[in-house]
Amino acid sequence: MTTADVANEMNSGTREPTANVAPSDHAPLFADNETRDFRTRWQDIQAGFVDDPRNAVKHADELVASTIHRLAEIFADEKAKLEATWARGGEGDTEALRQAFRRYRSFFDRLLSA
Repeated sequence: MTTADVANEMNSGTREPTANVAPSDHAPLFADNETRDFRTRWQDIQAGFVDDPRNAVKHADELVASTIHRLAEIFADEKAKLEATWARGGEGDTEALRQAFRRYRSFFDRLLSA
């Protein structure tokens, strides 16, 4: 990847409003197995809504809270790794920085797309 490619990737955050961003443009926020687990848990909760709506909402709240907590852990771990590299005087691998930036941009776009 060239410096121009990285700059284009970074500047793509200035594109049109996020509502027009296709889901395929989003960087993955979780590992595939975590995403599957979250989706399976959501489907189980949703299936229980008809029989016990109050309990389903309680479990939905817990699942959303645990998902947000996991996401915060992922970002904190990534930040700690980058800061450790910088503390040693390193610039950081451009590709790792690009991937980190993509995940931040993707998360930010998703937050604002509601």
